Amino acid sequence: MLVTGAARGIGAEAARQLARRGARLALVGLEPEEQAKVATECGPDAVSLEADVSDASAMDGAVAQVVERFGRLDVVVANAGIASSGMIRYADPASFERTIEVNLLGSYRTMAAALPQLIANRGYFLQIASLASFVPVPGIGAYAASKAGVEALCNTLRQEVGHRGVDVGVAYFWFIDTDLVRAAREGSPRRRAGGRLERAYPVSAAGAAIVSAIQRRSRWAFVPRWAVGLMLIRALLPRLMQRPMRRAMPEVEAGMEARGAEASRPVGPGGEAAMRASDERVA
Repeated sequence: MLVTGAARGIGAEAARQLARRGARLALVGLEPEEQAKVATECGPDAVSLEADVSDASAMDGAVAQVVERFGRLDVVVANAGIASSGMIRYADPASFERTIEVNLLGSYRTMAAALPQLIANRGYFLQIASLASFVPVPGIGAYAASKAGVEALCNTLRQEVGHRGVDVGVAYFWFIDTDLVRAAREGSPRRRAGGRLERAYPVSAAGAAIVSAIQRRSRWAFVPRWAVGLMLIRALLPRLMQRPMRRAMPEVEAGMEARGAEASRPVGPGGEAAMRASDERVA
């Protein structure tokens, strides 16, 4: 089993919960020291591999190492992702593009590297997406676009490989209490609505949803459960949110304009690692 973005947050928690159920794990990401700690917690049947999901050759190499170590690859959890909170017209292009590169192209390159094994073993691919893929919120353009993209990618893949015995799932998560979400909230000037819409759900809930999805080879997974209702009315959401968002936008815009391009830099340790990897490739 391969889990990307496993150094912290959702990926690390999913790995721990899967390890407790006997999974043999390959953890893939850009923070080798943190990820090695997680692998140690997961026991002797876990290995940590340093790789940038947006690098096709690196992901091919990671999958090859998994097969060499465990003999096969049956399940992939494409969790690696970064986020920022800048408005589109103020965004730093490099940060905006890197978010899409990691979240969308990184998932595609993970998928492409793993597919021969998943097809051979009638496996399961689970993509960690977000409710941002269909809930229109100002200030997260790159993140929302990338998550909508991976949802479409997985919906297409499901049709292409279902007849070969491969199942494909998409996990839709709201705010999860991770380093990424905490860092994004600290830097965001957006007014908080309060109540359950702003609640950050424990990372253990996301981990449990991933475990359940793998066990059932589910098409969908949700945290929180009420998010299923949003899925059912997703076509109406842009219209329903238009009026309250127009009222909130002057305050949001003022805060983001003051911060400028700095606001669009990917947040948290994972975002910093992704930007470093990109800078090193360019250099």
